[in-house]
Amino acid sequence: MRASTRREFIAGPAGRIECAVDKPDGPDGTARGVALIAHPHPLFGGTLDNKVVQTLARALAELGYETWRPNFRGVGATEGVHDEGRGELEDLESIVKHLAAEKVVLAGFSFGASLVARLAGRLRSPASSEWLVLVGLGITRLAAPPVPAGTLVIHGENDDTVPLAAVLDWARPQELPVVVVPGADHFFHRKLHLLKQLVLTNWR
Repeated sequence: MRASTRREFIAGPAGRIECAVDKPDGPDGTARGVALIAHPHPLFGGTLDNKVVQTLARALAELGYETWRPNFRGVGATEGVHDEGRGELEDLESIVKHLAAEKVVLAGFSFGASLVARLAGRLRSPASSEWLVLVGLGITRLAAPPVPAGTLVIHGENDDTVPLAAVLDWARPQELPVVVVPGADHFFHRKLHLLKQLVLTNWR
């Protein structure tokens, strides 16, 4: 967590949603858009402070985006109880509508990646996402729909939580490339620098 990170609360369908917000890097702090980053499964310790989520936020801030990391229902100061992805999706959509930004990046890790993939389908019009970043896609726990071409999908070679083969099976019918990080596990231990660099170098 950066020293400059601020906490914001947005009204959601089940009560207030706690978000960690970081300004974009740069001398004037002017944002090219906003990035909404979703954390892993809340029933397995997922929070907005997850290291992968923080890494995504740092990369997207370097690219000039104001980053928003919400806590899902029942986590931290976010109200409500876990709703198996249904209510969490509604909460993410309410944040996007609240921000009303012209340019939105959707990014997520594990359970959060599946959720933002679903969210992207809802936001095709009028406020479609500018870019979609899916890391450790939690396809085995929460199904994800097909996603737009150009989506950045990153997965660890040695992921034993979501097998790489399952993500490839999901991506193959879409002819969607998957970037595999050699030796990385689900949480990208000791590989977070590579994850950040992949986001920076694949920005479009």
